[in-house]
Amino acid sequence: MLNGFTRNIARDVLKEIALADFHESGGRLKEAFQHLENAHVLGQSSTWWHVRVHWLMLLWAFRHKDWREFFGQLIRILGAASKTAIGLVPVGNTGGANISPFKTLPLKAEHQIAIEKAICGQ
Repeated sequence: MLNGFTRNIARDVLKEIALADFHESGGRLKEAFQHLENAHVLGQSSTWWHVRVHWLMLLWAFRHKDWREFFGQLIRILGAASKTAIGLVPVGNTGGANISPFKTLPLKAEHQIAIEKAICGQ
């Protein structure tokens, strides 16, 4: 059973995943990965979305033979699966292997609004 935040943030996360798919299918790989990063920021407080987005990042890395990203995502999947439920997530972290998995980053205004709405159940 999914908790309230997981359900409430789903629309926003799925929108970013769809945009990632759209850009990747058009060969715009940088833009595609940026949308996966947005999905990560939005969903990282939910174990379900956090692990799922890292899995999608891993698949993206595999498809594009980005082995640094691929191996970075393996580590991040383990961390997301074991640490999210106990609140050990660095807010705003984009989730890619190009940044420390422990680094907190500022939230974009639109992400902050979406997260607050999901927390409040709107």
